[in-house]
Amino acid sequence: MNSWNDGIRNAIFYIEEHLTEDIDINEIARKASVSSFYFQKIFSVLCGFTVGEYIRNRRLTLAAQELCSTDIKVIDVALKYGYDSPDSFAKAFTKFHGVTPSQAREKDRRLNSVAPLKIKLTLEGGTMLEYKIMEKEQFTVMGVSRRFSMETSYQEIPRFWKEHMNSENGKIICGMYGICIDIDNDGRSFDYLIADYYRPESEIPEGMETRVIPAGTWAVFPCHGTLPKALQDVNTKIWSEWLPSCKAYKLAGNYNIEMYGESVEIWIPIEKIDNQKSQ
Repeated sequence: MNSWNDGIRNAIFYIEEHLTEDIDINEIARKASVSSFYFQKIFSVLCGFTVGEYIRNRRLTLAAQELCSTDIKVIDVALKYGYDSPDSFAKAFTKFHGVTPSQAREKDRRLNSVAPLKIKLTLEGGTMLEYKIMEKEQFTVMGVSRRFSMETSYQEIPRFWKEHMNSENGKIICGMYGICIDIDNDGRSFDYLIADYYRPESEIPEGMETRVIPAGTWAVFPCHGTLPKALQDVNTKIWSEWLPSCKAYKLAGNYNIEMYGESVEIWIPIEKIDNQKSQ
């Protein structure tokens, strides 16, 4: 892999070549040389929408083009672009285009279009991003977890925090950590844990669990300013600026951590790049 941009470009090309087939998110991520967990996280930060949304919008764009330019049946278009029934296709099509598939064939109908993503060289960066590389021993946390979809996690996790802090659990777990963990490596969902350090002498309350965070190397990024904007801004810079330009380290482990203490930090697990193997 010559560069991070090459990996993203290969992933986008793979998506475009397989829009009429079942697309495996793990295969897309392999084209970018990262895990499906990280690929979806990075894609969402860089593009402002999820991988699933991009694939869905591209399919609906192509479906409209076929309906307008050919005599293909609506049911055949629906099946071609991954819909099990004309009804589900019509619902998605109408939501995206504002008209039904049949109406799309009428003259002068306005339709929406999402063009394929392209990688362009732009002069960005040059901004200061504070970080430090730290070795951390294995530690155990205790908290409450919930599984989230990659598609809706940005909206649902804040609600999870609010629900937790207003419940009895909020009196037990203060929420020193917010931890994303890809358990099944299915690329579509992950566990999010609101947690504190676990003390072995304490019992584990009902409804809570412990998780072991392995020892390793972490890139630690402090977040200064008002939350959640400060956290979001640093998160964007990590994936759009720091990671693509980092030549000494690569991602390691399918998890990352938000730490809420005297300061707020984002922890990303990393490992050194073997330059001999990469050559």
